[in-house]
Amino acid sequence: MKVSRVMLVFGFLAACLALADASKVRYDNFKVFKIQTANAKQRQVIEGLAENVKGFNLWHSDDKEVHIMVNPEKLIYLQNVTRSYQLPFQVMVSNVQSLIDNEQPTKSTDDLSFGWTSYYPLSAIEAFLDDILAKYPEVTSHVDIGTSFEGRKIRGIKISYKTGNPGIFIESNIHAREWITSATATWYINQLLTSTDADVRNLAENYDWYIVPVLNVDGFVYTHETDRMWRKTRQPVEGSSCIGADPNRNSDSHWMESGGASADPCSETYAGTHPFSEPEIKAIADYVASIKERINIYLAFHSYSQVLLSPYGHTTEQADNHDDLMAVAKAYSDAVKALPYNTEYTYGTSATAMYYTTGSTRDWVYNEQGIRISYTIEFRDTGRFGFILPAIQILPHCEDTLAGILALVEKAKELKYLELKYTI
Repeated sequence: MKVSRVMLVFGFLAACLALADASKVRYDNFKVFKIQTANAKQRQVIEGLAENVKGFNLWHSDDKEVHIMVNPEKLIYLQNVTRSYQLPFQVMVSNVQSLIDNEQPTKSTDDLSFGWTSYYPLSAIEAFLDDILAKYPEVTSHVDIGTSFEGRKIRGIKISYKTGNPGIFIESNIHAREWITSATATWYINQLLTSTDADVRNLAENYDWYIVPVLNVDGFVYTHETDRMWRKTRQPVEGSSCIGADPNRNSDSHWMESGGASADPCSETYAGTHPFSEPEIKAIADYVASIKERINIYLAFHSYSQVLLSPYGHTTEQADNHDDLMAVAKAYSDAVKALPYNTEYTYGTSATAMYYTTGSTRDWVYNEQGIRISYTIEFRDTGRFGFILPAIQILPHCEDTLAGILALVEKAKELKYLELKYTI
């Protein structure tokens, strides 16, 4: 799909590329280890390294294993800890910088089309949205979510072919480094508008779609310009030299309960000074609350781990429609597994399938806004590349996601979750 404004954007980016690369944080010889844990205490020991010791960064944790990125200066420290607790471990990524260097394909400066064989910066994604709005004015409209701390617009798009449709909301790139999420969101927008497949046309035309490709705009720009591994927002914290909060721990739903977030401003899961302290999260909460009667399903795109996480994150207790949530998640998993890529997704509640999370958008829309089908979908992969999924995997992953969403929506409809909640 050729986009004229994107061509201009990329002409400028090509000219600035060498200067930008010179100022970026590098991760030469940083390694990612998979450490097997047999119980909660062992898991907490490794998670505690990321929380309390500089030079460690948590990538993934569940009831069987923890993935942790390690500064080369801390390798002996890690070896001593794993030896003390007799924890088996293996290297998953031998050099994080090598993954970063090879994430994008070799691209000539005259190939200036927007597509899904590379990852693109915010300016190009915004140009893509502008082109879509101009090309399909009868069925698309701009969604102004709000403004970030650094003054950037948080943009979304609504796709609606007719009145009286139930609604589905997709939130993407709340965590800055999870680039596969916005790539998937933009591809999905394009599919809803251009696909001639009968099932996709049914999906596009019989539901209203609200899609925000990049929610954490400041953090996303920072990952492209300075630090590929940045996760949080970019708002300074009073009294601390550390920057930003975890935007997916900042919603006003069981905020800071059950150890599901951190009070340390330097932590990757810092919950902020108070619920909705981050303007990006306050903005999306206000927007969702204003249209909650029009939303039946809420999907939060994340990476990585290949798992669907349903409420709750603050407790291991099950939601009252837990069986339905698992049935819908199973439909997604089965549909993806059936494709030639053979991608396996697991599913469960956040607190049991992965870890305690409080203040997530997923739980906030479920608990506080009455949106009964709500998931975090953790995309590819399971750790070989982690957050740095090569661009060559974008299209196969997008095909997985479309198959999964088709099945998810069909199952939710069968279970009566897509009845209109508003009057026409």
